[in-house]
Amino acid sequence: MTQRAAAFFDVDETLIRVKSMFRFFEFYLRLRGEPESTYARLYGELRSAARLGMPRESINRAYYRFYDGEEVRQVRAAGLVWFEHELEEGLFHQDVVEELHRHKEAGDRVLLVSGSFFACLDPIAARLGADRAFGSRPLIRRGQFTGDVLTPMIGAAKGAVVRASGAVAGIDLTVSSAYGDHISDLDMLRAVGRPVAVGEDAVLADHAARHGWRRLALAGVH
Repeated sequence: MTQRAAAFFDVDETLIRVKSMFRFFEFYLRLRGEPESTYARLYGELRSAARLGMPRESINRAYYRFYDGEEVRQVRAAGLVWFEHELEEGLFHQDVVEELHRHKEAGDRVLLVSGSFFACLDPIAARLGADRAFGSRPLIRRGQFTGDVLTPMIGAAKGAVVRASGAVAGIDLTVSSAYGDHISDLDMLRAVGRPVAVGEDAVLADHAARHGWRRLALAGVH
């Protein structure tokens, strides 16, 4: 199999300006007619857990419990409406999107890797012409979410999917790139030969400086 390069992109606050999981959930609750206090309460529970030191992987699992019993078809359809709404607000970091297009023009495979899920990722991937999006995988039974998730696409899982892509899809990781904005993207960034630290996360920026990684500032972000 002929090997080729790829570019792996984190999504939330790397390719896009927002945290898609939470923006979508707030939007979905509004579509269901829930009062604003419902989102504030549920989001507050997760923020409190994070402040108490709950790992990001556990926060990710807790998030998907909010969808227990929801119809997959309904959530997927809501994702398309949410995406169009976010586009009107200015969803993408254009600096990073330009990088993505540069990779596409060079013939690189473009793969999105995110803790978010298909309701958010599928329309983003389609819009950008990405080859594939790897996200957290909520479990589904009889067309409904169970509230469980197979594997949160957080931290080490991101690195694992990059390495698996190299083995399965014939990607040469030594000449491939990865873009991430947070220290939790470190495993993904380390898995390639050309890591790019996006934005101003202090811990990630320090790591990038010590290892000579390229940095990409975001216009309008300080």
